[in-house]
Amino acid sequence: MFTGIVEETGSVSRVISGGISGEIKINAKAVLQNTKIGDSIAVNGVCLTVTKLFDDGFTADVMPETLRRSNLGLLNSGDKVNLERAMAADGRFGGHIVSGHIDGTGTIVSMRNEGNAVWVRINADDEIISLIVEKGSITIDGISLTVANVGGDYFEVSIIPHTGSKTTLLGKKQGDKVNLENDIVGKYVKRLLGNSGGNTGGKKDITMDFLAEHGFY
Repeated sequence: MFTGIVEETGSVSRVISGGISGEIKINAKAVLQNTKIGDSIAVNGVCLTVTKLFDDGFTADVMPETLRRSNLGLLNSGDKVNLERAMAADGRFGGHIVSGHIDGTGTIVSMRNEGNAVWVRINADDEIISLIVEKGSITIDGISLTVANVGGDYFEVSIIPHTGSKTTLLGKKQGDKVNLENDIVGKYVKRLLGNSGGNTGGKKDITMDFLAEHGFY
């Protein structure tokens, strides 16, 4: 479990591709503290298991499903990535609930300045857009962000200077792919309503009784 609060940006040291799967080595510093083999680290929002530890980084295996769902397969040696260790039980919950399981990728359409902020517009598939609400949460390359605007095939976030300086997002350019993870609460509600193949007996209206019946209080 993660929060979407990036701890540091690391760099890709090596990518070993085996065709449909591979191995990645990341140069890092902060996320190595108290990390053991078998621990989880989010790399651009993708939960990866540490398989080897070094003084200057770590290695993780990347399975075929991860490559299909994320932008990790597009990384090259030297590329910057956002890193976060799994949340400690006694830590502050500064972002939102992030599983590290990517729903898909989006494409950066534009960036525009407004005062001290930068608006970033991202195009995404209907399946992802349908679970995004204005002022709700979205994870972009592992960064917990608030949705500022939603359109038919896009959404926008507004990036403050601190976020811009501590993550890789503003280093991207038009056409770049980013990893997206929808808010898990929205995914559960959609499932309970039967919009993803779930069985709710045909009931589609959200009521307080319906939410209570399905564990939402």
